[in-house]
Amino acid sequence: MIRRREFIAGLGGAAAWPVVTRAQEAGRTYRIGGLAAAPRTDGRYVVLFDELRRAGFAEGRNLVVAGWEARPEEFAERAAELVRAKVDALFCGGGNAAIRAAQQATATIPIVGMADDMVGSGLVRSLAYPGGNTTGVSILASELDVKRLEILHQFVPGARRIVVLADPTTISTHAQLASAARDLGVELVRFEASSLDEISRALDAFALAKVEAMNVLASPTLFSNRRHIIARAAGLLLPAIYQWPEMAEEGGLLAYGPRNVQILRQIVARLLVNVLQGVTPAELPVEQPSKFELVINLKTAKALGLSVPTNLLALADEVIE
Repeated sequence: MIRRREFIAGLGGAAAWPVVTRAQEAGRTYRIGGLAAAPRTDGRYVVLFDELRRAGFAEGRNLVVAGWEARPEEFAERAAELVRAKVDALFCGGGNAAIRAAQQATATIPIVGMADDMVGSGLVRSLAYPGGNTTGVSILASELDVKRLEILHQFVPGARRIVVLADPTTISTHAQLASAARDLGVELVRFEASSLDEISRALDAFALAKVEAMNVLASPTLFSNRRHIIARAAGLLLPAIYQWPEMAEEGGLLAYGPRNVQILRQIVARLLVNVLQGVTPAELPVEQPSKFELVINLKTAKALGLSVPTNLLALADEVIE
């Protein structure tokens, strides 16, 4: 594994919002409720709670965690349960569907969420002034979904039919992708899936669709089922690009975007600490990632019988050999 240069993309920047240093109340137990698409034991969330512990909020001492993994269709019921349990904050790691369920369940309990486009989805009023009881991270899905299509086209310039695997519960980037596809001279074939069964059915249909490459769009559900998608893409000999750098490290061919773990460690943990310390979400601007990494897995490329264009190798932040 070779670590390359830092690749900073000019797609907006995360503001350096001050961290509130208000102390925890002595003897108080804090409660966080979770609505996520992955289990509490997922490595990303282990990192998140390590950061909370460093800030003075530790499970087994003064922090209780309620709820967590659920399917999108369960979010509304789980959110209502967490509100009845009187949690101090709600963390929504299940994207738009989780945040909407939390917002429908409460207008007062602070919500910290991650979504593709917080403003475009109508989850907050604006990045700088979110209003209401919600803040979090907006991950630039529209720009990044298009950027990944462009990178994929550079990798397999001969591909003329590219499949887009999309989650219908997230914000649609169809118009932006369609425009980019016209400029690149490729045909997009769109499949939607919001569960493992639907993902499997979509992947089964790819052979009949005669697609030559795949762009896996931003989605908590698609990320949670990444191992299944990566394995099936390998079996179909299908070059694919993914949302998070970690996905190429786990066997995907290409990945471009911010690091999921870093967002949780550097932004989400800080926002949760702030709301637990009494800051209202309306005072905490929604943040955006500013560092983006291109990761190329040469082992996967070799298994697919593909050579990596030298221009992409030069741009890669990490090359897995």
